[in-house]
Amino acid sequence: MSKDKGTKKKDDKETSTGRLILEFIILALVFFGIGQFLKTYVLANEEVQGPSMQPTFETGDRIIAYRHGKVERGDVIVLKAPDEPGAYYIKRVIGMPGDTVSSKNDTTYINGKKYSEPYLTAYKKKLTPGTLYTTNFTLKSLGMGNKVPKGEYFVMGDHRDVSKDSRMIGYIPKDSVVGVVKLRYWPISDLRTF
Repeated sequence: MSKDKGTKKKDDKETSTGRLILEFIILALVFFGIGQFLKTYVLANEEVQGPSMQPTFETGDRIIAYRHGKVERGDVIVLKAPDEPGAYYIKRVIGMPGDTVSSKNDTTYINGKKYSEPYLTAYKKKLTPGTLYTTNFTLKSLGMGNKVPKGEYFVMGDHRDVSKDSRMIGYIPKDSVVGVVKLRYWPISDLRTF
C-alpha cells in the first residue's frame, strides 16, 4: 500500500507541475493579447526621428500617444505623413478648425491675438539679432485660404526653421491624427508627461 501512495504523490506532483506550466502559458498569452490590443487600438508607441521638434524631442526619444485623445491647441500629435506613405510625423497643433493663423516678427497670432509659445524660447535666444525663427506668413500667403477648415488642423514643428509642417504640406485632416502624445519614456533621464 505504501508503494501506491508514493506513486500517487508522484502523479499528483507531475499533474500539478503540468497544470502550473499550462496556467503560465495561458496567462502569458492573455497579457500578450492585452498588450497587442492596447498597442493597436488605444496607445501608439513611436520613436522620434529628425530635428523638427527640437528641443522638445530629440531623435531616438520614445513616446506614447493616446489614440483617442481630444486634440487641443498646443498638443503634440503623431500624424500620418501626407507626403510620405507609411511614415509618421510628430508636430504641435497650432491652429484649430475655424482659426486664422499668422506669424510676424517671430510672434504667432491665433485669431489676431498673440499666442504664447514658451517652448521656442531656447532656440530664439541662439539666433543672431534680426534673424527670424519662424518666417512671416499668413494662411492666405501660404495659399491656404483665410481659416483652418472644419475637421482639419494647422501644425508646426518646434524647430521652426527646419520643420516640414502645415506651411509646406497643408492642413492635417482629423483622420490623419494617430494620437496625442502623453508620455516620453526614453531616455529615462528625460521621462516626462505631456
